[in-house]
Amino acid sequence: MDASKHILVVEDDRHIAELLCLHLGDEGYDVVHAADGTAGLQLLETGSWDALVLDLMLPGMDGLELCKRARAMARYTPIIITSARASEVHRILGLELGADDYLAKPFSMLELVARVKALLRRSDAMARDLRADAGTLELDGLRIDPLARVASLQGQPIDLTPREFDLLYFFARHPDQVYSRLDLLNQVWGYMHDGYEHTVNTHIHRLRNKIEADPADPRRILTVWGRGYKFAAAPAAAGPGVSSGARP
Repeated sequence: MDASKHILVVEDDRHIAELLCLHLGDEGYDVVHAADGTAGLQLLETGSWDALVLDLMLPGMDGLELCKRARAMARYTPIIITSARASEVHRILGLELGADDYLAKPFSMLELVARVKALLRRSDAMARDLRADAGTLELDGLRIDPLARVASLQGQPIDLTPREFDLLYFFARHPDQVYSRLDLLNQVWGYMHDGYEHTVNTHIHRLRNKIEADPADPRRILTVWGRGYKFAAAPAAAGPGVSSGARP
């Protein structure tokens, strides 16, 4: 058990909140509960949290806005959204706002605990990787500092969301290797679920708009038709089987 992990649960259903606190507490986690979005934001801003379990339909500030605020903070906190809104639209919206996982109600408490554990393992692994690869990456005018979590292109800062930074950093660490959408979901988002590939397309589109001289004719993030994407170590014309086109 790992008593050093601090988990914030923001849930307005008292029965569900009690069960969440009980099951996560049984794993040795230090769990704090907030019953509305406003209180959750105050705790998020003033505490140091290793994970956030977040309901969408909350009094005060709703869960999507709280997720958005969390992703605007300097510290990256893994987020699992739990919600009775099980539609694909809400799942995709939550993930695109920066949530790491989405679990529709009703859900198994054992599954929720397993997903929290998986997120914490991934977060710890990423922290170890950052310490091991603390050096700044530089690729043809693109500069990425993994510790400060900042990037620049030709000396100009790039405004990236936390997930966009993670995706760019992963690509830059593995230049010229091809990854499918599911590969990227597993490596960058930390899960591998069919149906979520759309969020990969969206993030790649946004990255291209921020780092390509011409997003409609990209030279850094290339589409490899029928296989996925690859990051060119240096901008170059497309080769056989590789398209520079921006279409996902």
